[in-house]
Amino acid sequence: MDALTVVVNRTKVPVWMPWPLPVGWLFTGVASAGDDRSGGRAVAVACSGPSPLGGPGELLLIAEELGVGLGARYAGIEGPDPGPQLDVGRPPQTKVHAAGRPTPLWLLKDTPPDRAVFAGEALGVWLWAVVWPQHSGLLMYDELVLTDIRAAGSEVDLLPCGALSPRILS
Repeated sequence: MDALTVVVNRTKVPVWMPWPLPVGWLFTGVASAGDDRSGGRAVAVACSGPSPLGGPGELLLIAEELGVGLGARYAGIEGPDPGPQLDVGRPPQTKVHAAGRPTPLWLLKDTPPDRAVFAGEALGVWLWAVVWPQHSGLLMYDELVLTDIRAAGSEVDLLPCGALSPRILS
């Protein structure tokens, strides 16, 4: 929880968290990219819980400025941004509510088969949702509400925490 507090206080991008967390899900880690002088330019928040089709599931929500590449790293794609894998000429596959606004997300093509990767834009930066295993991507079709926890205040102290996700470290 201390790492989350540090990231929340230093970052320049949203720190997205499903709020409320889906039933049975826990906060399982946070990672950021940036430096002490300019602050965080990208943040990844990990959550784990039961997959909609059974078994364990994991969700990483990444907010990042253009060209950072943290989301692409977790998505398993080349380059820093969704680029050619993002087909905005077609309707989005899903929408989440990010900071109170309907936010379209497109399912990326040509990603590793072990995960589902969605990307879009929220509050002027990339929003990535990377879900393991791939069938856990069904979670993204629920009424998922994302909150920028920089504005959550003391409610963050009530966040249920689980063991650190190995995916956040890789």
